[in-house]
Amino acid sequence: MDLPPDYEFRAPIPDDLDAVAEVLVAGDPHDAGQRVLDADFLQDHWSRVGFALGTDAWVVVHHRGDAIVGYGQARREGPTVVEIWGVVHPRHRGRGIGSWLLARIQQRASELLAGVGSARFRHAINAGDRAAAALLAAGGLHPVRHFWYMQLDLAAGFEPGATPAGIEISGIDPRVDLPAVHAVLDEAFADHWGHHREPLDRWAQEQTGSPSYDPTLWLLATEAGVPVGALTASVAGDRGWVDQLGVLAPCRGRGIAGALLRRSFATFARRGLRQVLLSVDAENPTGATRLYERVGMRVVNRWDWWERSSGGPL
Repeated sequence: MDLPPDYEFRAPIPDDLDAVAEVLVAGDPHDAGQRVLDADFLQDHWSRVGFALGTDAWVVVHHRGDAIVGYGQARREGPTVVEIWGVVHPRHRGRGIGSWLLARIQQRASELLAGVGSARFRHAINAGDRAAAALLAAGGLHPVRHFWYMQLDLAAGFEPGATPAGIEISGIDPRVDLPAVHAVLDEAFADHWGHHREPLDRWAQEQTGSPSYDPTLWLLATEAGVPVGALTASVAGDRGWVDQLGVLAPCRGRGIAGALLRRSFATFARRGLRQVLLSVDAENPTGATRLYERVGMRVVNRWDWWERSSGGPL
C-alpha cells in the first residue's frame, strides 16, 4: 500500500514533538470532556525503555508546507504483545493515510514479535473516534477492554483525612524504597488484565528515565514496617496524575487505597494544582472505579483497547 500523492513518511526526530502533539490534540474527539493527549504524554512514550524513534515510529508529512499530518508507533509490551497507536489529522482523513499507517505498524509488529507464538497486536483509541474504530475493524481487530479517564477538581487546602488504624503512609526515599514499591505494585496487579511481571531493574530504569519521574509524589503504605500499598504519581502541565495505585490483596477493604489517594490529592493541592486524573480499567476486578468515585472522582473520557490475535507472527 502506498501513501496518496503529496504525502511522504519518515521517522520522527525529537524536534517533531510539538508538531506531532498538535496532530494528537486535533485528532482526539474528547466527546466526553477532558482532553488528555498532549506533548507531555507523547514525550513520556518516546522516553520508554526499548522504544526507538528511528525504527518504531513514523510521521506522515504533507508536501504543502511540510506539515506533519499523521503519526504512528509500535512498542513491544510484554512477551507476546505489541501495543500500537496512530492518528491522522482530521483535515487529512479519508485519503488512505490511516490505512497506510496501520499497515506500516502491523509490519513493524511482525518484526517485533518474530518467532513468538500466540502473538497479539493491540491498539488504543478514544471511544468517540468512530473513524478509527471502523479502520481497526476493517483490519481484523475487535474491542477487548474499556478504560476510563477519571478526574477530581481540587480545592485549595485539600485535607487528606485520617489514615486507617495501624497503617503509616509516607513518602519514599528512591535510593532504598524502589524495590518495595515495585514489589507491592507487581503483586497487587498480578491478576489484572494486560499485566505482565517486569524485572525490578527494567522497571526502575523505565520509571527513573521518564521525563515525568518525580519520586517526591510517590507514597508507600506500611503496617508494622512491612509495605502493603503504594502509589506512584506525576505532573503533566498543570494537572496531577495518579499513575499506579496498588494494595496487597490481604490488606484490601481497610481504606488503605483511599487514604493513599487522599494523601496524593493533598500533595497536588499544595503544589497549586487544581485537577488530578487517572486511568482505570472499567472492568477492574478490585472495584477500583467505585473507590475512585467514593473519593470524589468522575469519569471524563473513555478509551478502548482493540486487539487481534494470531497463532504466529502478525
